[in-house]
Amino acid sequence: MPISRTEDLPYRVGGLLYMPAFQKNIVSKIAQGSIPCLTSIAFCLEDAIRTSALAAAEQSLHAILRDLQTLAVQGTTLPLLFVRVRTPEHFAHVLETFADVRAVLTGFVLPKFDLDNAAAYLAIVQQECAAGRQVFIMPTLETRMIAACDTRPAVLRKLHELLAPVQDAVLNIRVGGNDFSHLYGLRRPVTATIYDVGIVRDILLAILNVFAADYVVSGPVWNYFGARDAGDAAWMEGLRRELACDRLHGFIGKTAIHPCQLPLIYDSLSVSREDYDDACRLLQVATDETQGLGVEKSAGGHRMNEVTCHSRWAKRMLTLAAIYGIREEGRA
Repeated sequence: MPISRTEDLPYRVGGLLYMPAFQKNIVSKIAQGSIPCLTSIAFCLEDAIRTSALAAAEQSLHAILRDLQTLAVQGTTLPLLFVRVRTPEHFAHVLETFADVRAVLTGFVLPKFDLDNAAAYLAIVQQECAAGRQVFIMPTLETRMIAACDTRPAVLRKLHELLAPVQDAVLNIRVGGNDFSHLYGLRRPVTATIYDVGIVRDILLAILNVFAADYVVSGPVWNYFGARDAGDAAWMEGLRRELACDRLHGFIGKTAIHPCQLPLIYDSLSVSREDYDDACRLLQVATDETQGLGVEKSAGGHRMNEVTCHSRWAKRMLTLAAIYGIREEGRA
């Protein structure tokens, strides 16, 4: 059965593991449960695949999805599955070609989403919805039109306006940190986060400013990885720093390029015991009409909780805690 829209579904994307559409061993890995903290996968038919190999990649992915569909019928719980398409025309082609495996697909990643292609992409989404076929999308903001400071405000506002009629179909807004960096010939070292790259940070904050109030916006990829037990902790320390900055600024979830990154992303989405307790108390107070005060001390006694200002945060904390768990004091 197709996945239905639930209030927490956008948060369940979590760490989105990217892989080329040729990654056939993913079926056995999912069957064996050998990838810890795997919440979602994006099978890439775009940048990861040469144009000359696209037809072969589509055939490979079709076979993978059929096998995964068989696993689902047999009772295996699958991660959320997405296909990253190339263009609106390719999106329409994939919808038609993969019609027999649509039930196993959660949705589609729409790359380089801007004013040059948004209307065409969204017309397809509206056609699918009008025909009674559920389709979820994750537009990726990553082009020069969005990066350029002179066009950025108007472009972002217009994209928000265009997405409004299909808001329920949008699971995440995604951002292309590498694409934005590439525009300026930049690449952050393992010792820096994307927020240290000022020109890219400003783009990301502008996107959050426009979209984070209405959508889950997912953080950019971290380019470094390695064996967790090899003694090289630099990539993990860097990823943890960036994840902390992601959370502080309002990103939820992150693109992953290697399975070893997933446990760190998953853990970053867990909720501290203090945050969980405060969130529970805030929402209890918010619904208790006998309460005269709308402000109180936190469970730990060292910060203020205000119903008017913090209730939206509290709902998010409880949603994340239900999916990713509660982090007790002292846990890394």
